This record gives sequence, C-alpha cells and structure tokens, in this order.
Amino acid sequence: MYRVAEPRVVISFTSNYVLSDLEDSRVNFPDDRFRFHSYEEFEAACDLKGDPYGALALVSMSSSRVFLDFDVQLTRDYVTWVDAKVVTKTETMTIEELFSYIKQEAAKVAWFECTTTVDAVFHGSPWYYIGCGVCHTKAIKGPTSLMCKKCGKHEVDAVPQYLTKLSVYDNNDQAVFVILGEAGRELTGKQASELVESYFEANESMGESMGDDHLIPVPQTLVDTIRRTYMFIVKVSDRNLKGHIHTLTVTKVLPLDAPEPVEALVETVSEEPVDGRVKRGSDLVESGEAKRAKSGN
Repeated sequence: MYRVAEPRVVISFTSNYVLSDLEDSRVNFPDDRFRFHSYEEFEAACDLKGDPYGALALVSMSSSRVFLDFDVQLTRDYVTWVDAKVVTKTETMTIEELFSYIKQEAAKVAWFECTTTVDAVFHGSPWYYIGCGVCHTKAIKGPTSLMCKKCGKHEVDAVPQYLTKLSVYDNNDQAVFVILGEAGRELTGKQASELVESYFEANESMGESMGDDHLIPVPQTLVDTIRRTYMFIVKVSDRNLKGHIHTLTVTKVLPLDAPEPVEALVETVSEEPVDGRVKRGSDLVESGEAKRAKSGN
C-alpha cells in the first residue's frame, strides 16, 4: 500500500474539505504512489487484523493472479527486469512434444498445456505430505513439534498437501505427472485434509475386518480419476532440463470429461520411468478398462 508520507504521519480529510483538480502544479505527484480510499472502504475493513489492505503475497502451492498496469513506469521497469529465460506463454503440447522440447539445447523453463488420460495412481510412495500451514513447505520433525525451515518457525500448524504421482497417456505415449497442492484439489474436488481423514478411517475399518493385507493404498477419490481425461498445465523445470528428474509437475488441472467411477486393481509397475514414460514392474493402482483403452482392445 503506497502512502503520501511515512506511516506514522496521517493526513485526514473531513467533510469540510473540498477537493479539486490541481492545475499547473510545480510539485510532481507520481500517479503510481498516490492512492485514495473512501470511508466506506476503511469501515468495511475496520475489523480486520493488521493493515486494512493487507500485503501482496504469492504462494507457490496455490493459484495466484497478478494484474499489471503497463501505464505505470514501475510496472514496465519490473517486466524488463524479470528473467527473460522464463517462458510464461502457455502452449499446447503432446507428451511426445514435451519430452522433445526438454531435450532441446535452447529449452527454457516453461509451462505447457497437455491433455492426457489418467492411466494409474502410484502408491509405492506417499500420496500426500504434511506441510507448513503458512507457506506449504514440507514440515520437518523438531524435538517436540513440527518445524518449517522456510518460515523459520519452530512450531507450525501442520496441513496435509497433495503429493500424488499419476501415470498418464495420450496417443501412444506415457508420462508420470506429479500433482502438488492446489492442483490436487482441482483434480479431486477435495482438499488433501479431507482425503487424509477418510483414508485413515477406511483403512482402520478395513484392517479390523480383513487384516492389514487388505489396506487401501490410496483414497478411492484418487482411484476415481483413472480413465478420465484432463487438461494439465505442467511445468518444465530446471531439474527437467538438466536431466535430474523425468517427472513433470502439474500446476493446474482442468477437467474435460467425467465418466462413472471405476473399480481399481493393483498391478506392478516401475516407479521410476524411463524418459518420463512408465515401465511395468512396481506398485500402482490401475483400472483394467484404462489398459484396454490404451491397447485399443
């Protein structure tokens, strides 16, 4: 929030004041540093804690929208300053085109639209993690409580966050997408905390009735995404370009269709893909109908 003077100085206007346009002023008032707020605006925010107009904050684990006014010089300066190596325009690509792009020497960090069908849900690794309630960074165990290195707090409110691996395919190509944070809610329609609660309740009931050998590897809500087609916004990161990882991180999910939920079966597939493509050999949940759809039988 921009102010005319230092925050300790307050300039007040009452109903006795008359405001008019200032003509031929010798003092230059930058338009981008001068703001008026009406009494109604302050009154509406009077019960809020802290500054009535808050602070601008961007969280990497959830969707944030920023609108830039290019009539303001500071905005133009900022856009010029931003690293030109990052591609912000979202283009549509197939899985094959994505991996071809990653192999290019001139490839940069970028986001792409990729329409694929969910083939399976990995369960060889956790499908969620416990994150800091403020910044969503993975919380670590301290002596007596959970801590957050990023926030520097020794005690944080723990919140479950999505960390789900999906095997997806389009045409004749396959890949592994990692669903994080808000993208998980867009995929399932539920917060991770909701699924964690129902997941443990279901496993507790299953363990009591049928034993630990019949525990549910992932929530049914995630299994229900199998055989559904989505438009994923995926990020090609520096680690992808350097060949450190082959999985692609999903930052947003847009549904294209919604068939009936399917029964799932457990099959063995490799958790580590070759060039990002799935290789059979370790644990994942896959629908038989999804397999037939890929093979065309």
